[in-house]
Amino acid sequence: MICNVYQNEKLSSLGFGAMRLPCVNGCDTQPDQAAVNAMVDEAIKNGVNYFDTAWGYHGGQSEIVLGNALSRHDRKSYHLADKFPGYDLANMTKVKEIFSEQLKKCQTDYFDFYLFHNVCEKNIDAYLNPEYGIFDFLMQMKREGKIKHLGFSIHGDENVLKRFLRAYGENMEFCQIQLNFIDYGFQKAKSKIEILGEHNIPVWVMEPLRGGRLASLPEKYEKMLREKRPDETVPAWSFRFLQSIKPVTVVLSGMSSMQQLKDNIATMSTFAPLNADELAVLDTIANEMISIKSLPCTGCRYCTSHCPQELDIPLLISMYNEHSFTGGGFIAPFRLSALPDDKKPSACIGCRSCEAVCPQGIKISEMMSDFASMLK
Repeated sequence: MICNVYQNEKLSSLGFGAMRLPCVNGCDTQPDQAAVNAMVDEAIKNGVNYFDTAWGYHGGQSEIVLGNALSRHDRKSYHLADKFPGYDLANMTKVKEIFSEQLKKCQTDYFDFYLFHNVCEKNIDAYLNPEYGIFDFLMQMKREGKIKHLGFSIHGDENVLKRFLRAYGENMEFCQIQLNFIDYGFQKAKSKIEILGEHNIPVWVMEPLRGGRLASLPEKYEKMLREKRPDETVPAWSFRFLQSIKPVTVVLSGMSSMQQLKDNIATMSTFAPLNADELAVLDTIANEMISIKSLPCTGCRYCTSHCPQELDIPLLISMYNEHSFTGGGFIAPFRLSALPDDKKPSACIGCRSCEAVCPQGIKISEMMSDFASMLK
């Protein structure tokens, strides 16, 4: 297993994500303890030493099951990461209680890595509100040795990232972002990496295969990849892409079977980043995949000056594109929840004034109606 040096520690380049564990009879709230034990044993045997869980994964069972599996191993043989669940605003007043419970559930006295979970438009104001004392408490836990390294994960846009960094950047040691060859441009991961680079903050990766969507591709795209690397699997291409991004330290993969784990270990045991030509092929594939389900908004904003409701139409189109391409998910609803009702897609009155000036000919009123229906 390839390891990367981080603050004089060696971290496996492949991290074991505990969000998609094997479950009993497919029930998400019943992870299969025996199967997880076997996977954790296999991971550690092959050099994986970074394990990531969270309060909400598997209906609150992930921390317990992973804690059971890891407690069978020497605590110094692995690094454990957990997160404060600020994705739920009801948790903001409970940081002390939740942190204490997380230690118990994970059967540990400390976390090697701890994160502000899912910094986004919905919770950025709360995360920055000193009245909740979240930052102060986590810094106290760090001083007491109950947190070794403090960082954050983000699904918000660049402005949210900049706000968070202005407040806490000098104390953040790592950042976890959604990064794969689709989201490098689609979710502006490249821009986020550049912003993090300005603060010298290393990158952790989540969703390298975009929830499994990039584990297999339409035949025409697979053929394009085979022509470049005949012996490389389709999922391996996503990991090779990440090996080509220098700030990336740990790549987390949520693996739900032993075979997935073994395949990822095999891939991440060799370093074979993509060359410029190969990166160009992935870029072509990404652009084609996105264009099939996305509206071609260029952000010119001609539309906004003609909207009697003063809607941020380019922003809403970007959220619509994300929701449509992903087939649902939480990112768009989370971002929309930060908007007042009169600025959401349902506020569109269908006057079509925006469409009259759209250079791309986008049927914006139909998009708004469709988006509002999706979110009901």
